[in-house]
Amino acid sequence: MRHTEFWARMEEHLGASYASAWADQVVMGSLEHRTAREALEAGVSPKEVWRAVHETLGLPERER
Repeated sequence: MRHTEFWARMEEHLGASYASAWADQVVMGSLEHRTAREALEAGVSPKEVWRAVHETLGLPERER
């Protein structure tokens, strides 16, 4: 997964304006207590970050 696909999925599920704010504010334990944006900036793969977001949001398995 590329960063562009990650952000497209975020916007699809959270809306264009809220996706960025959510990525900056929600800390996830599965990302070593970082936000999605912090994890991406630290070099965590977008796929791994998406898995954490998917789990946190409780999205359907088909959205994984």
